[in-house]
Amino acid sequence: MNSSIDILISSAQDKDLKAIAEKVKNQERITDAEGVLLFEKGDLSFVGALANFIRERLHGDTTYFNRNFHIEPTNVCVFSCKFCSYSKLYAHKEEGWELSIDQMLDIVKSYDGKPITEVHIVGGVHPKMNLEYFVELITKIKNHRPDLHIKAFTAVELDYMFRKAKMTTEEGMKYLHSVGLDSLPGGGAEIFHPEIREQIAGDKVDAAGWLKIHETAHNLGMHTNATMLYGHVEKYEHRIDHMRRLRDLQDKTKGFNTFIPLKFRNHDNEMSHVPESTITEDMRLYAIARIYLDNFPHLKAYWPMLGRDNAQLSLAFGVNDIDGTIDDSTKIYSMAGSEEQKPAMSTEQLVTLIKQVKRRPVERDTLYNIVKDYSDISFSDVATLN
Repeated sequence: MNSSIDILISSAQDKDLKAIAEKVKNQERITDAEGVLLFEKGDLSFVGALANFIRERLHGDTTYFNRNFHIEPTNVCVFSCKFCSYSKLYAHKEEGWELSIDQMLDIVKSYDGKPITEVHIVGGVHPKMNLEYFVELITKIKNHRPDLHIKAFTAVELDYMFRKAKMTTEEGMKYLHSVGLDSLPGGGAEIFHPEIREQIAGDKVDAAGWLKIHETAHNLGMHTNATMLYGHVEKYEHRIDHMRRLRDLQDKTKGFNTFIPLKFRNHDNEMSHVPESTITEDMRLYAIARIYLDNFPHLKAYWPMLGRDNAQLSLAFGVNDIDGTIDDSTKIYSMAGSEEQKPAMSTEQLVTLIKQVKRRPVERDTLYNIVKDYSDISFSDVATLN
């Protein structure tokens, strides 16, 4: 009996698409040109089937989530990214918020006794929240709850901190790691290609700087994530260029855990005139990312951005992770007009969402160690989860 991939290959009418499917079957890497071709000629069913084949080869039906919460120290920022609906320029900081270390520590303490495994800390780049400020925060969090994994600070935040502290990237990363910074999120990557980066975020760290910070973290034994902001003014070749740079670094360090495509949202920002991508294009992007990034173990759909229904749909297009409980603790996408205006899902809701599409829900920690397998828990039992 022919496998699904063999049926797909035999039914492909285009010889170039057929060749790509053959590569996927044989676990061979596709080229940049082939990546662009998938965007240009690969229909949703074709790329989706290829991506799902890869996803199931890597992970079977397993779909990961974690129990986490977010702290956003401030939305005051010295940068002015045109796509951002979240931050307020430092010159107009009366429109923003600034949390003190004690306020942030109180947020951490509010989860005492709860099975949370990760705190995710990102925000605007505030000139008064310098390296020593965040060293104090990390130290106090670790002193209070040593087992809590701290995933914090985008490369944009770190670049600013290190430059202000007159430290090299290596010095700054070693210092933060030594006081308890465990891993880095993937934010701030946007689009690496300078043609687009200059248009949408020209005043912050460039692609080389972003990649250097992540490479330095990898060399220290830290794991990081990677993102790409898509669906605005970029072209297909810019998406592939972005992913190629990530794929090249992953070949070198093997330090990335997961790739997270982030959908551009056009509410209340300087790019409100740019239409958002369709759900069809979103799913194609996820699928092609899964096909192209052959050395990334995980592909995540950030459900507060996509909405829970679309995140559920993405599980058929290469995605094997839908992030975590969040607990209504992030405003970055709700302020940009995302589907989720109060982004929180209980463990019960996450498990149910995954089970509804016949996938296996597995709670993980930040580094993808399994915390609990929920596959044998029935729908009636799910309601008893915390």
